[in-house]
Amino acid sequence: MPDQYPEYELHSIYYDTEDSGMIIHCLDHPMYKEKLRLRSYGEPKEGQPVYLELKKKFKDTGQKRRIALEESEAYAYLNQGVVPHLSSGTQIYSEIDYLVRRKKIVPKMFIAYHRIAFCGKEEADLRITFDSAIRFRSSHISLHESGREQYLTSPEEILMEVKLSGRYPYWLSDLLSKMKLFRSSFSKYGTFYTMQEQKQISDQVATVPESISLNQESEESICSLPY
Repeated sequence: MPDQYPEYELHSIYYDTEDSGMIIHCLDHPMYKEKLRLRSYGEPKEGQPVYLELKKKFKDTGQKRRIALEESEAYAYLNQGVVPHLSSGTQIYSEIDYLVRRKKIVPKMFIAYHRIAFCGKEEADLRITFDSAIRFRSSHISLHESGREQYLTSPEEILMEVKLSGRYPYWLSDLLSKMKLFRSSFSKYGTFYTMQEQKQISDQVATVPESISLNQESEESICSLPY
């Protein structure tokens, strides 16, 4: 059935170290990984909170911790280190602040998409979401769209996520099996990072002088290649 909030827009900023160490670690599929993002529901408006979220995952168990901040307060904290005023969530803030200071994080990407959400009628912790029009921007990063966004996936593609803390109920496993839908890993920020890396490699290859043959085996030629 439709979730409590069945349809909405999501805007997020993902934060990472300058050398993208957090997402590189995540892409190695370790037992433990963490991500930090700032999120709003649609375009942030004055007086409405934005949410600073720390996502942790150990093996297959995920946990999300978040605090509510004013948009300007969130930027001041994350970009200049100004301690925010908190009316609640001080323990969660301590966890987030430890990561922010330990990692020396910077904003890496803005991402936005439209979400339709459902929940189980009998399974209280089951949610199935459908994300479409997934788009991103890697410059002039804020929670607001600028019109310079690019699609992360094809505009026709829709990302379906099944969120469940325990085992899939039989009816869902049976349905997914009949539709030949199998579990697969997909990270929006990870996909963005991989795309950026591939583009950088392509740009480097394009700058190799035509006079250099890729088949030459001399030490000078090999050292000149952008690999």
